[in-house]
Amino acid sequence: MRVRLNRAHYPVTTLGPGARIGLWLQGCTIGCKGCISRDTWADDARKEIEIEKILKWCRSVCPAGPEGVTITGGEPFEQPEALGSLVHALQRWRKSLETPFDILCYSGLPLRVLMLRHLPFVNELDALIPEPYLRQRPKGQLWSGSDNQPLVVLSELGRERYGSYIRGDSTAAAGFQVCVGESSAWLVGIPDRKDLDKALTVAQKSGVRFRGLSWLA
Repeated sequence: MRVRLNRAHYPVTTLGPGARIGLWLQGCTIGCKGCISRDTWADDARKEIEIEKILKWCRSVCPAGPEGVTITGGEPFEQPEALGSLVHALQRWRKSLETPFDILCYSGLPLRVLMLRHLPFVNELDALIPEPYLRQRPKGQLWSGSDNQPLVVLSELGRERYGSYIRGDSTAAAGFQVCVGESSAWLVGIPDRKDLDKALTVAQKSGVRFRGLSWLA
């Protein structure tokens, strides 16, 4: 099975608890205004990759297993069968590990739509953050862009890993990572708008110039 993958990164520390593997799937027709991942929107067949190659990469960067895997995009549920195969492959890997990792997935689709159309795939996850990002709304909980996006726990492992965040017991702070490639830079996390503006100002003072900024589109 193949899946359209925009990028993968480890460690990700701003999209779920612990040091995680982040997988950004390619393709999204929702197009939330203010999305910081507009490069994942295009339905680009050139981004297709064998799921087993993704798993091979995951094992290479984190042989003992990550604390979690976060699947985002793009819109993962626009590739439901491939998403299901990816999650099953990750589940097989974690069964071989001494300490299991959790699987968190983002979706811009409403929760009621996911439960109606994609329930079998939803039930394979440990946690889910659904609903479209609404730029005009206040920022939501730790890993949500807007306050309409809940953290939905779906398994016993999910309750174990995310219970303190849902109850408000955790003292973890929001933040974002800056990752730099050969010709681009991208942010990992759910930053506030003021944080984006501050990062841009710091970059410009350091002599960095950007040709395009997705969150201003």
